[in-house]
Amino acid sequence: MIIVTTDSIPGKDIKSSLGMVKGNTIRARHIGRDIVAGLRSIVGGEIIEYTKLIAEAREQAIDRMLSEAENLNADAVINVRFTTSVLMGGAAELLAYGTAVKLGKP
Repeated sequence: MIIVTTDSIPGKDIKSSLGMVKGNTIRARHIGRDIVAGLRSIVGGEIIEYTKLIAEAREQAIDRMLSEAENLNADAVINVRFTTSVLMGGAAELLAYGTAVKLGKP
């Protein structure tokens, strides 16, 4: 399935819009990762443990969004966006959303 952040797909015509699709996940920090991350923050640099956590959350949110699009028999998802929000101390939501579309012949 085609996934783009733009409102069109070069070389493709959008035949119809099937509506918004979304996928989310809520992740909590892990005490072991927090200890290592705390040590890294002292010396500076990238906090790899949190980078991995966010990357995993992003992939899960995308997979869930695509599952919704597949249920609608979409050919693509356009205007894909991501947003995050803190739900409580140590837990955050990552949401992926976009518009499911059917493609026609150019």
